[in-house]
Amino acid sequence: MTALPRGETPGTPPPADEDAAQPPAPGPAGPGADAADPGTPQGGTGGAGAPAGTATGQDTADEGVADTGAPDGSSADGAAEGGAPDGAGRAGSERAGGGGATAEGTAGADGAPAELSEAEAELAAQRELRERIERRKAEKAGPVDSGGKLQGVAAQLLAAVRAVESGEQAAAAFYEPPVPPAPPRRPAPVEAAPAPPRPERPAGPRPAAPEAVAEVRAVLAAGGAPGALAEQVAEALGEFAAVSLREDPWRLLAVPGVLPEQADGFARALLGAECAPGDGRRTDALVAWVLQRAALQGHTALDAARVRTALAGLGVQDPEEAVRHAVAQGVVLVFHDGEEDHEEAEGAEAETEAPGESVPVLVGLDRYALAEESLADGLARLARSGPDPRWAAAPPSGLARAVAGHGLVTHTGGEAARSEPVALAAAARGLGLRAAVAVHTENGRRRLGPDVPAVTVEALLSGTAGPGRDPEGAVALDLLVVLDAPLLDVEAAAMLVESVPDGCRLVLSGDPGVLPSAGAGRVFADLLAARLCPQVASRTPDPGPLGELVSGIGIGELQQVEAPHKEVVIVPVRDAGEAVHRTVQLVADSVPRALGVPSTQTQVVTVGHGGSAGTRALNAALKQRLNPGPGRFGGFDPGDRVAYATVPGRTRMGRVVSADAEGLRLECEGGEVVVAKDRVQAVLRHGWALTAHQAAGMRWPAAVVVLPGDAAQALDRTWVYTAFSRGERHLSVVHGVDQALPRAVAQAPAQSRITRLRTLLEGLAAADGEEDPAE
Repeated sequence: MTALPRGETPGTPPPADEDAAQPPAPGPAGPGADAADPGTPQGGTGGAGAPAGTATGQDTADEGVADTGAPDGSSADGAAEGGAPDGAGRAGSERAGGGGATAEGTAGADGAPAELSEAEAELAAQRELRERIERRKAEKAGPVDSGGKLQGVAAQLLAAVRAVESGEQAAAAFYEPPVPPAPPRRPAPVEAAPAPPRPERPAGPRPAAPEAVAEVRAVLAAGGAPGALAEQVAEALGEFAAVSLREDPWRLLAVPGVLPEQADGFARALLGAECAPGDGRRTDALVAWVLQRAALQGHTALDAARVRTALAGLGVQDPEEAVRHAVAQGVVLVFHDGEEDHEEAEGAEAETEAPGESVPVLVGLDRYALAEESLADGLARLARSGPDPRWAAAPPSGLARAVAGHGLVTHTGGEAARSEPVALAAAARGLGLRAAVAVHTENGRRRLGPDVPAVTVEALLSGTAGPGRDPEGAVALDLLVVLDAPLLDVEAAAMLVESVPDGCRLVLSGDPGVLPSAGAGRVFADLLAARLCPQVASRTPDPGPLGELVSGIGIGELQQVEAPHKEVVIVPVRDAGEAVHRTVQLVADSVPRALGVPSTQTQVVTVGHGGSAGTRALNAALKQRLNPGPGRFGGFDPGDRVAYATVPGRTRMGRVVSADAEGLRLECEGGEVVVAKDRVQAVLRHGWALTAHQAAGMRWPAAVVVLPGDAAQALDRTWVYTAFSRGERHLSVVHGVDQALPRAVAQAPAQSRITRLRTLLEGLAAADGEEDPAE
């Protein structure tokens, strides 16, 4: 919006109904800023930050807020000369007879001030005010005496800087003697006294203000969209969501679950004749939507050709121009894999064309691009750390030797191998070092036992558990062991590595055979492939028939194993209906009766949520058998088993305890949780049956894996490996896919995710090698 000249107003107020439906446009002063707001610099600003019809430049007469930005609305003179905190300028106080002589005041023969009439005093005050204004203007026109107006601590700091620069005093003279560092603080045990239950704030954006939600709801109603989306839109688009959505209706696609055809209908209702298929706002939103959908499948970027193909399927007439426009507008970034640096909008025409190009051209959203680049830099920083003599007395092992010589180490192995990095952390504490163990889930923390002071990655990053932070914000640690590392998505990994200080050892440990993270990226696999740091492979096998079965799957062999105590049971079924029936029978009767494992400790794992034997169908059947009820609390009843997840990939298992005015009360792993009523449908599912992605990072005494006939196409070795390894003592396989199962296991898993981390790491390693050929 073009700024208005000083002293002008932004026009006439809109009708009352329009003003209610359309909030004032955002500006530098923030939403809803009033012209009288003392903290808003308004002079010279058109109505961008003030309600329509409000004068914003009316302070020109006294050179007030517009020139000085005085926080209390005082005049320029008052601000420049230490104006009174109540907003009155010094000239004003003198006009009021505050005890100071006016510009025209003279002393009588006896030394007493001469008496002036009220009119003379007013004239004198006005003349003095004009003189002050003229002096102020002259000061602005002349050279600025740096720091001449500073007072108090600011003036003292400036004097100290000048004294050091001139050599009059040494810099050390201005510092107090250093405080001796505090002794290393070991992480507090995780098994502390439980805090009283309280509502848990969901991860992600903060809840939007009620006023912003109401404004968004009005815009949605105008476009014929359901008002139930208002809170999600407000959280996704920020505090100016209503204005942004009215100006660009296709931004509705930023809300998960909204489809392009729905956004098109909303845009037609709001824009009318202005709505066109080739509108740049539409094509930009579709490009971002395609890439966000790809991120849900784990990609951090996509080949530009795939993006163009997807756009063509959405009815975009010129997909090539659409990608070009999105790059030029900064909606997406363009990268050349295999080159040292990536390019953005410059040369986008060439970057997104060239059907016969030899260098892959990738397009990605900036959030994932920045996360991968930050993660690559952080991992390379840690990998450059050299030997640490403090580890010389560590117990001898391959992992300890690697950590003693390098700041970054990867460790691979199955469930039993987790004991090795845990033992390393214990040894570090024995050496007086600060060490912590982080896991992906509360279930994983429980499996380590009460004697291991472990925390979840989420709690470590949020600061709710684990070690404290140093003055620079890094974790106060000498060693950080992260288990379940394959489950780290690129954004969580970037935050984690950024919090690791220089000199701290980072061990990333996990089973490379399991499914990757639910979020975007394949951090652990890319790090292993880049060979940036030492890799320690565990020789500790998982024991028993289950360990033998899963180990064989990991190398592509589905072999029969001896299970004398029914550790592995195959239950053949003909169709999905029989699969559901036999699953309920196993959980409710067979496994508890034959093995002594109660149904509360048996977990069902299936391929997906939908379908005749997906999680929805299985959970409905299991609830009917194990905890029947009307679902009077948003579809849930006390005693229901639930899966609680505020973000994908961070699932906590729990049980519904009760419901009250605050929401649904859950007894979850890690403590009690209160889920607000309006968030129940978004973060809660029944949990008797999970997908393999939900179950990753967790294990139970018994697992029942359901493979209905229609699941054959979704199987691969990684999925089977993950699902079959969820049982600690027993595995039942409800088998309806015939030969599709051994074929899926025999076929090597394909690289299904497109990421840039490996390329970035290899580039950094090559650059380090060029700088130091001796390495």
